Parts: sequence; C-alpha cells; structure tokens
Amino acid sequence: MGSRRSKLEIIYDMLKSIQEKNGRIKPTHLLYKSNLSYNKMKDYLDELLKNQMILEEKTKDGTHYTLTDNGVKFINDFKRIKEFSDSFGL
Repeated sequence: MGSRRSKLEIIYDMLKSIQEKNGRIKPTHLLYKSNLSYNKMKDYLDELLKNQMILEEKTKDGTHYTLTDNGVKFINDFKRIKEFSDSFGL
C-alpha cells in the first residue's frame, strides 16, 4: 500500500488539476481528480480560497474554481522544492 499524501501534496494535486483544465474546473471534476471525500475536499477548498490560491465563480452554469496567480506560484514553488528534495533522495 502506498504512503499517504501530505497536506502540501494534496494542495498541489488540487491546484495542478485546475491548471490542467485551463485554469478553471467544476467541483465534481475536482473531486474525482483530487481523490478525496467531499467533506475533505471542501475543507481544502476553503483553505485555498482563504489563501487566495483559487477563486470561486458561481454562474448560471454552476460553480467553477479558477486558479489565481498565488495558486500558480504555489505550483511552481512546490515543484522546485520537490525537485530539490528528490535530488538528495529525501
């Protein structure tokens, strides 16, 4: 059995999923891609919204989450840190 993802890895996975959908995703698609329960996903979404990494848009087509500049910065910084730690075998 694989190891559990850390909080930062889950946040990265969620933001990366949004980025891969051209920076905008519906909650249901994010739920499937993030592989979390609805309640856990909601907790993470609240934190991402609070930290201004995503925006929530409610339209007649439903709710969408959009990646912000802060979210893109997190993705890039996380990748850099992961590459650094992997280079030392950590």
